[in-house]
Amino acid sequence: MKLDDDSEEHTLATSPPPTRAPGRPRSREADEAILAAALDLLIERGAGWASIEQVARRAGVTRATVYRRFPTLTDLLVSAVEWEYRDVDPGSMDWPDIDSMVTAWAGHLGRPRARKLIRRLYSTVDDLPELLRAYHQAHGSHRGLAVRTTLERARAAGQLPPDSDPEILQQMLSGAALQHLAAHPDTTGPEEVRSYFLAILGQVGLQTSPVPRRSTAR
Repeated sequence: MKLDDDSEEHTLATSPPPTRAPGRPRSREADEAILAAALDLLIERGAGWASIEQVARRAGVTRATVYRRFPTLTDLLVSAVEWEYRDVDPGSMDWPDIDSMVTAWAGHLGRPRARKLIRRLYSTVDDLPELLRAYHQAHGSHRGLAVRTTLERARAAGQLPPDSDPEILQQMLSGAALQHLAAHPDTTGPEEVRSYFLAILGQVGLQTSPVPRRSTAR
């Protein structure tokens, strides 16, 4: 059974043509089925192997239905990435401390589907940079700012060396995340991911508890 809201069946010649009201609303069910199918294909096979025909078949709609919504495959995949991160609340990344931040990262990177999607997105950096740009606009830029803010708090609390640079540390952690995605199996659990990031931060002087500042008074 198709979810198509644009039937392609021909009516008999003797039948009067159906009337359509201008601006007929699209089927939300079909929209979501198309986006979900595109995202699944992106994760499973990569952007280079996805096609409008495959998306339509998996979503249970016609190619015409897909093209009416998304003129090109790139438009469709960009919308699918934005749709995946539609419920991300930047406020949820207002981590009070490094432990909360690392725990949240571990929860996300401990999910095989999330790991595969991020790898697929970064693999398009040369051939389809629009996808990686969509990811950064929908999620990555908010996360990067939240990480820097958390690192600044940790430095102010004495958990990081006073001369540490939060922006450089944020970039270092992002690189470490990509390294983990490439070098560790997708069966790696959240606790292992958490230990991985804490070990890296330990190398740059992270203290598990705030270090009292020395008094300058004599």
